[in-house]
Amino acid sequence: MIEKIKQFFEAHLSPDSDTIARDPEHALRLAVTVLLFEVAESDFQQQPEEKEALLQVVQRYFGLGQEQAEALLSMAESEHADSTDYYEFTRLINQHYTAEQKNQLIETLWQIAFADQSLHRYEEHVIRRLSELLYVPHSVFITAKHRADNRST
Repeated sequence: MIEKIKQFFEAHLSPDSDTIARDPEHALRLAVTVLLFEVAESDFQQQPEEKEALLQVVQRYFGLGQEQAEALLSMAESEHADSTDYYEFTRLINQHYTAEQKNQLIETLWQIAFADQSLHRYEEHVIRRLSELLYVPHSVFITAKHRADNRST
């Protein structure tokens, strides 16, 4: 009985380990893009500026063309809708990203938050939570916020 419960949780609540094994780079890109999408959606209204910023960030961050970035965003939106927490995404990032890469990701999350020229408290809350889950120091969190804010103005 316990084995059946364990199999259920592995099949339905953990990231698709087969996909990760086949293409870990794609799984990592998807995890990062889901977090970017989460920030864009966290204020409950996605402005056209945020949508455009999200597409540009994904293209630049991963070196993708527009069609590839749009496909990745579409997959991320689907994953985001099916997810219940950040753990499956942050765990993958923690396994594969260096501290510097995680710091850069936090700054990129801030860029998405400031894309519409306003910062909603939910956007800040999400980024703060993700920083904690990614073990990014608070000083880096604050510095990244200020850098992204200065870029947006």
